[in-house]
Amino acid sequence: MPDRDDALPHVDLFTDGACSGNPGPGGWAYILHHRDRDTEIVASDGERQTTNNQMELLAVINGLKRLKKPCRVDLYSDSQYVVKGLQSWMEQWKAKGWRRGRREAVKNLALWKELDALRQIHRVNATWVQAHGDHPENERCDQLAVAAAERFRESVNGPSSTDEGW
Repeated sequence: MPDRDDALPHVDLFTDGACSGNPGPGGWAYILHHRDRDTEIVASDGERQTTNNQMELLAVINGLKRLKKPCRVDLYSDSQYVVKGLQSWMEQWKAKGWRRGRREAVKNLALWKELDALRQIHRVNATWVQAHGDHPENERCDQLAVAAAERFRESVNGPSSTDEGW
């Protein structure tokens, strides 16, 4: 009997987050590639005051939220925080009442809970990719996330000067 996941649409989700300062202005980006239709959706945005880990999580969350029905998702991220969180940490945290130890609450809890809810809809397989390792989609996401962070940095600080020595 075939696995029920085989009947789901299959997508690749490439994500990245960036932050100018940590915390500071940040950006996230994703590329969704629908394998069955050979179509692509690209999106990016950011926040004025955030952390790199929050941007990494929001890239995944926003990519998954874009899907209109349950899918089999191969996620590619250069964030070990995201990949390890999905592969093992999240189940441990949930078993401990969303705590990392006996006392310490999980950081970015609301985002992890949102990601967990989306993971109940989609079958997510997370794979870590080396940052700046010539992975074309990861490089593209990085450029989009950095550009989004820069837009938010400029909205806080004004445009950056590219003139050196003045």
